[in-house]
Formats: sequence, structure tokens, C-alpha cells
Amino acid sequence: MSFPRRRNFRMMSRGLRAWCWLAVSEMPLPQKKRWESMAKGLVLGALFTSFLLLLYSYAVPPLHTGLASARTPEGTAPCSPAPGEPETVTPANGSAAGCQPRRDIVFMKTHKTASSTLLNILFRFGQKHGLKFAFPNGRNDFDYPAFFARSLVQDYRPGACFNIICNHMRFHYEEVRGLVPPNATFITVLRDPARLFESSFHYFGSVVPFTWKLSSQDKLAEFLQDPDRYYDPNGYNAHYLRNLLFFDLGYDSGLDPGSPQVQEHILEVERRFHLVLLQEYFDESLVLLKDLLCWELEDVLYFKLNARRDPAGPRLSGELYRRATAWNVLDARLYRHFNASFWRKVEAFGRERMAREVATLRRANERMRRICIDGGRAVDAAAIQDSAMQPWQPLGAKSILGYNLKKSIGRRHAQLCRRMLTPEIQYLMDLGVNLWVTKLWKFIRDFLQW
Repeated sequence: MSFPRRRNFRMMSRGLRAWCWLAVSEMPLPQKKRWESMAKGLVLGALFTSFLLLLYSYAVPPLHTGLASARTPEGTAPCSPAPGEPETVTPANGSAAGCQPRRDIVFMKTHKTASSTLLNILFRFGQKHGLKFAFPNGRNDFDYPAFFARSLVQDYRPGACFNIICNHMRFHYEEVRGLVPPNATFITVLRDPARLFESSFHYFGSVVPFTWKLSSQDKLAEFLQDPDRYYDPNGYNAHYLRNLLFFDLGYDSGLDPGSPQVQEHILEVERRFHLVLLQEYFDESLVLLKDLLCWELEDVLYFKLNARRDPAGPRLSGELYRRATAWNVLDARLYRHFNASFWRKVEAFGRERMAREVATLRRANERMRRICIDGGRAVDAAAIQDSAMQPWQPLGAKSILGYNLKKSIGRRHAQLCRRMLTPEIQYLMDLGVNLWVTKLWKFIRDFLQW
């Protein structure tokens, strides 16, 4: 965190102490003592809150980290597969005769796009085949929202080569490319920008300070009536609330929509990524992914993870949906482009064939639901009995659903069930990732019941 921000915290604390002193100096003695006690408590509370904000700010790196500072020092060797390590050569169409499963994968994990569900699929595949993951060090992301750098990888050494990269990052293609073999498959997932904005606003809004001035009960609707009035592009965590897909992919989320760079960036994404999945058509996306990677059906089975409880009020519709789309116009253009290309891929795959494979995937998922999940459905956080199944919750709320594992599961499915239901943080710990920052932040949150 920058020094000016620390000075702001100190000035706030000093100003608060001065105000309290002035307020009590003219009071009668008994009342004065009572107010002095209250003032001391208020000051201590303000100082403690400032300390926690400082700690949180150090745990979350500054937003405006330039590309230059993200790059690994010059001279760092690119990925060098170990001698004798087989290189997988796979035809572009996974259904081609004799294809071999692809094991070198970069998943650009975007926010609030069902990406945690896809992450679980990759964790299971990598664990099943003993693959080498490039994991972050200390936390569950690569110092997001700073740009990705190879040096952020746990136990990184120059020339190190990995099979799978899949944790949250702000994408930096050259740095990522240097960690995987030349034939690695790049994938990502997008979501309707208005729906993504709604989800991001509810999940991250409490840690975006400029939203604190919103006073109505429906803060999202109030914001969308006049977003320019509230939005500060330089504000802390502001990136969560405008063109988040563009930002995650490494581009300027405040770019002028009329700039030719917008289309250039979209075409660059198309060149770099072999498949762009769509959250709204997740099953169809997994069928295309399974075909591209030449995987088995079991490899893409899933339960929906990190899903938010349905909101009490209506979802964005009509005018508010239009306003949310217009506010996230860069993401809207990105999504329209890849929505069109997605359906071209479906056409090439075959509509009837797609329908058959989606039906097969859904039947297999339903079968696993009956085998694995106690009660057969997701439940609120308070109803989850095993802490190992408790998903990470947004600050100040417990809106993310989770699951209870059945008490008795046959030996054949016990391991698969547990892995399919394990949330991201716990799965990372199972895989041996050092999460000391994440654990410290969780301890503080649990202690304060945030």
C-alpha cells in the first residue's frame, strides 16, 4: 500500500481524537467522564480498524502495477521440459483418431464466471495424472490485481516448466507463455457482462470504498442510475465494478470504447486462446472442451461451486440490464464477439451431436449428485457440517452456498465425490499450496465475525 494512504489513516485518527477532545472539554464532570470513556473506545476502534485496513491493503497489492514491473528479470530462461519428458501432440479436433489427452493447459480464471467450477475440474485432472501445477505463493491468486509474473509462482526456478496454470491472475501473456510447453492449450470463460456486473457488485461491493456512499436499500440500482457520480477509476478495488473481463485479461478497463485498440484486443484474445467458454452455456462449453482436450466424460463431471444464494429481489431486467450492459461496454463487445464464435464452433461440432453429449453429461452429473450429496442440493453456509466443505465467503455476508458430503459413499466413488465437492481454498491446501496470507486473513475475519 502507498505511503499517502497510510498518512490518510493517521490523519483520520488524529482528527478523530481532536474532535473527541473538543466534544468533552465543555461538559460537566460526570457526563464528561462518561463521554471520555466513549471517546477512548471510539478512538481505539478507529485505530484498530485502520490497522486491519492496512493489513488488508498489504495482502492485496496495489492496482496500478505496470507491465514493466510485472516482467521477470531479463535473461530468465523459458520453459524447458525435462529431458526425456514426452511432448503431447494432439490434433486440433479431439475426436480425431488416435488423439492423446492434452495435459498442458493455461486456464485464464476470470471472476464470477463459474470459473471455480472449472478450476475444480482442472485440479482433479492434474491430481489424477500427477501433473505439475504452477501455484501462487502465500495466497490463492497470483498477487491479483497486479499483473502476473513468473516469479510469483511457488518454488519457481528459471527454466521451470509446468503442465497447468489455473489460479486467478491479471493476465500477462508473455510471462504465462514462458512457463508452459509450446503446444499448451489456452482457455478462458466469459459471462454476460450485465449479469457478471450484478454478481461482482454483490460479492465485492463491500470492499470497494466508493460504494459506501450509496444510501438506498438497493445499492446496485442506485449506482446504475448514475454510475459516473459514484465511480472513481482510481479508487481502491474499482476494477471489480467496470469491464472486469477486460481487466482480468490484462487490458485497460477504462479504454475509450471508440478506440481501435478495443477490437485489436478482442482479436488478440481470439489468437491466443484455443477455446473461450461461456458461463450461460456451461455444459455445451464442457463438451467442446472435452473434445478439444481429448478427455473422458469423468474428467468433466462437476457440481456448481462458489454459487451465490439467489437474491431476495428480482435480478437485473429491463432498463437496469441495459444500463449495466452500457456501463460495461468493453466487456459487452468482447462477449458478443465470442458468443458468435462459440456458436460457430457448436455448428462445426454438430448440433445433434452436441445435444446428445450434453444430455449424457447431465445424466452423469445427476447420477453423481445422488451418490455424493447429502440432501441432493446445495445449502447455506450455516448448514454445512464439515469445515473442509465450507466455501470462502464475501466480506460481511455468508451468501455462497456449499454442500454436505453423504456419510456413506461406496469405495468406488468416495474419493471422486470428496474432490468434486471440495472448495478452492481447501483443495489448494490439499495440493500443498502455501496459503499463509489467505489463512491469516481468514483468522482475522473469523475472529471479528466478518
